[in-house]
Amino acid sequence: MLPKANFRSRKRGQVSQMFDLPISTLRYYDKEGFFPNLVRKGNIRYFSHNELEALHVIECLKKSGLGIKEINQFFMWVKQGSETYEKRKELFETRKSAVEAEIQNLQKALSLLEFKCWYYQKAIEDGTEENIQAMLPDKLPSDIQKLYDASHE
Repeated sequence: MLPKANFRSRKRGQVSQMFDLPISTLRYYDKEGFFPNLVRKGNIRYFSHNELEALHVIECLKKSGLGIKEINQFFMWVKQGSETYEKRKELFETRKSAVEAEIQNLQKALSLLEFKCWYYQKAIEDGTEENIQAMLPDKLPSDIQKLYDASHE
């Protein structure tokens, strides 16, 4: 985390670029109350370290599969203070488990994709799939066998 004293506020357009988010999304988050201390000067909004940290959390929770309603609940817990630490910790542990499971599923899919890339490259080189079929399921080159096995677990 950056020390607050050394941190320069960012305008909404800059934050939009930093997070690759449309300005309309930042407006929506603001309307949802995710930035209660956002500094406004006229139509210009200045995002401090706290708002940027909130955005990191919002984007992380979104990517982990939570919807705005659940993210809003998290921010309600934050406002309630230390009595909600357990709930917040449980939320992050649950999301962590979900992300780990998704990573495992994606790794399995990646293994199959890599295997199939090899498979079709070899079929192109050989002009046939017969040689590959003769190696299946357990006589493939060792690096390819690992991919095949990982994708068929």
